[in-house]
Amino acid sequence: MSRMLRFAALFPLLVPLPAGAAVTCADVLRVLGSRLVDVNCFASPDLTTNNTTNDIKTSTTPPDNSLSGLPSGAFTPFTDRTVIAPSAGKRTPITKVVPGLQLNARIASDPQGQARFLLRLPNNWNGRLVVAGASGTRSEFNGDFAWSDYVMQKGYAYASQNKGVLNLSIVTLAPPPPTDPLACRLNPTSPVFVHFFDNDPGQPFARWAEFMVSAAELARDGVKAGYGRPPNFTYAVGTSNGGYQVRRAVEIAPKLFDGGVDWEGTFVDEHAPNILTDLPPAILNFPDYTASGLSAMSTAAKNIQAAGYPPDIVAGTASLWGRYNMQFWEVTQCQWQKRLDPAYVLTPTSCVTRL
Repeated sequence: MSRMLRFAALFPLLVPLPAGAAVTCADVLRVLGSRLVDVNCFASPDLTTNNTTNDIKTSTTPPDNSLSGLPSGAFTPFTDRTVIAPSAGKRTPITKVVPGLQLNARIASDPQGQARFLLRLPNNWNGRLVVAGASGTRSEFNGDFAWSDYVMQKGYAYASQNKGVLNLSIVTLAPPPPTDPLACRLNPTSPVFVHFFDNDPGQPFARWAEFMVSAAELARDGVKAGYGRPPNFTYAVGTSNGGYQVRRAVEIAPKLFDGGVDWEGTFVDEHAPNILTDLPPAILNFPDYTASGLSAMSTAAKNIQAAGYPPDIVAGTASLWGRYNMQFWEVTQCQWQKRLDPAYVLTPTSCVTRL
């Protein structure tokens, strides 16, 4: 075959789908319909987060608590998208409108009935697909600022999922302490206790990678249905627990993905060091460290560093360890303790007595 003929054969794979070739819900649902339930599919004038209508049926990111029949806190897309990208000035600049198709639904095969799937297909497609994980216990809209806005404007098809689990329900907003044995305090100074759905029966964290793989399979079939051909390349991306999803999905389904971005992914190992060996010393010693005036020479600071932590970064009364203590340490340990050692009886006010 001549060089010109080889180029001609490859040319359709190198250019985006023409902007006027709109993808239709009918084409996609013809292939995916039986594998999804509670489907919301619509032609969107703009698949970036500039398209905010406060209507679950037409908005790129639907409002918090907009799914009927769920407790407050179970489905929080608006909140979730700010978790990875909280600062508006550091988010992807949106410089163009991206018309296309958006589909969000539940995955029919999930016995827990909580697994959710999101697919965005731009009319002007570049031939590639990005499949995103979800951090924390967040929804399939977790990556809307951090991932979707960027790849949408580049012409990628985009899919995401929620690890097969909803977020949380509020147990109590104020004293008295909760009676729910699976309740976790949001942070060391908060009166708010919540129940994380990922601590319920049938929700082992080993499921998380399975739903990353399922989302990629659904998305690839949806892409083929919408554009008439499968993606040339499929990439996995994710942050924190979503990064864990990337790593495991690429390991268990290497032929499905052409590459992945594991951004500060959670590492889970039965052998130390791990979450349940590293977090307790930090949580136990942090109050004494605060009482010392954030002294690097205090016994508490030395104990935290001896557990493997780098030195604290202190600016005035602000502390990097302090940020982690307020946002991650206790609530993370509580979730894992509830999952791995649920029979342990906590004190009314803390998740850290077993140290």
